[in-house]
Amino acid sequence: MTLVLLFRAAMSHSEPTSDSAPFLSDDSEVEGPEEQGGAAAEGRQPQEESPSGVSSVRALLTVLILCYINLLNYMDRFTVAGVLPDIEHYFQIDDGTSGLLQTVFICSYMFLAPLFGYLGDRYNRKIIMSFGISFWSLVTLASSYTPKEHFWALLLTRGLVGVGEASYSTIAPTIIADLYVKGKRTTMLSIFYFAIPVGSGLGYIVGSQVSNAAKNWHWALRVTPALGLVAVLLLLFVVKEPKRGAIEAQQDHHLDRTSWLTDLLALSKNYSFVLSTFGFTAVAFVTGSLALWAPTFLLRAAIFSGERAPCVDEQCSTSESLIFGIITCVTGVLGVASGVQVSRQLRKKTSRADPLVCAAGLLLSAPFLYLAIVFAEASTIATYVFIFFGETFLSMNWAIVADILLYVVVPTRRSTAEALQIVISHLLGDAGSPYLIGVVSDSLKKTDSFLWQFRSLQLSLLLCSFVAVVGGAFFLATALFIEQDRHRAENYDPTGETY
Repeated sequence: MTLVLLFRAAMSHSEPTSDSAPFLSDDSEVEGPEEQGGAAAEGRQPQEESPSGVSSVRALLTVLILCYINLLNYMDRFTVAGVLPDIEHYFQIDDGTSGLLQTVFICSYMFLAPLFGYLGDRYNRKIIMSFGISFWSLVTLASSYTPKEHFWALLLTRGLVGVGEASYSTIAPTIIADLYVKGKRTTMLSIFYFAIPVGSGLGYIVGSQVSNAAKNWHWALRVTPALGLVAVLLLLFVVKEPKRGAIEAQQDHHLDRTSWLTDLLALSKNYSFVLSTFGFTAVAFVTGSLALWAPTFLLRAAIFSGERAPCVDEQCSTSESLIFGIITCVTGVLGVASGVQVSRQLRKKTSRADPLVCAAGLLLSAPFLYLAIVFAEASTIATYVFIFFGETFLSMNWAIVADILLYVVVPTRRSTAEALQIVISHLLGDAGSPYLIGVVSDSLKKTDSFLWQFRSLQLSLLLCSFVAVVGGAFFLATALFIEQDRHRAENYDPTGETY
């Protein structure tokens, strides 16, 4: 009840000055005036507050807290995948029904993202996030008490988890954008997006290991709610709401909020935003499919090849989720870091570096993912090696895609752009891909033998390689428009905007 009151208070007392903050148009790779031009003044007043209204120390703490919450976000999301074989056995459900667990979550998440994007562009963002994370933690805890006879209740609670996550994912990157610019922004975004693969990997590891230790998969869903409470307290008492767009200040331009319809029309004409969003949709499709099905596929491959005996107990103790989780953590860190570094070096030669690196990551991941799926029955070691390289290349674009959005979209439309990107990428990507893979697997399964349980899932997962190539093509198309769209955003003049 207290959080609800705080939420309402924030809606009626949002800072109007921060929403009309001026905007910087300098496109130099050299750090902006907030890091150079004010050096003399900072010599006299070393503790002077930055234009964002947040001190450098508190800004860094804010990024670390947001990173911690992002880690929890993805850790919770993939805990279910870490114990999926146990859930299938417990509820006696097939692959198509299992895929619904991820689909209902993503659907609620993406449909509510525009609402939170609209609110995030207009009201106090840390209060909105605090409310959402509290709700998400409570619903996740409730889902861990689902009885065997009511699988629909697990679907319902997993769907409601998307409500809380939508409130966070659309807003957090925009706070980082209001704290840093240029090179520092890219660095902080890379730190923030390290939490995606690390959190995903921890979801597999914690889910499988807690389930094995407790001899009950329900306990795997009770870890993140307690950590979510810590996140809410940190948000409320440590994080300070920055002034929107003030860090990019330019005295002759002032940004006023426009209508939601005007924002959508402007974004639809931003080709870099649209094309990079479709490219990211391919990433979401592939990662969503692998996230839910890879541990199960690896387990079936081990059973089919005779490396592991079939599981007939209600609680299946396997190592596939643990190994895949470790690979996901390591490849995610390597992929995000290498993507950012390659992009920085390539920027010295071309301003189209970011979409080109994203395209290369997807196009390089496709053959490795194909080989991982094909070699699963012949060599477990080769399969894990190919997965390692495939996921590393796939992870190269996480921070870069976020950076592209932030520098081709003006500050007052960023939360809406984040929300729209979430809707499109999840609607056409990982909202349906886990369910689609499961349905295709069931349709290809001629019998319920171990052979066809493995073979049908193997054939359906080959779709991921094709989608990765299509995504790479979208990022190559983005490179054609990135320069003009960035220039337009950094020299934005609202008086010249007509629809």
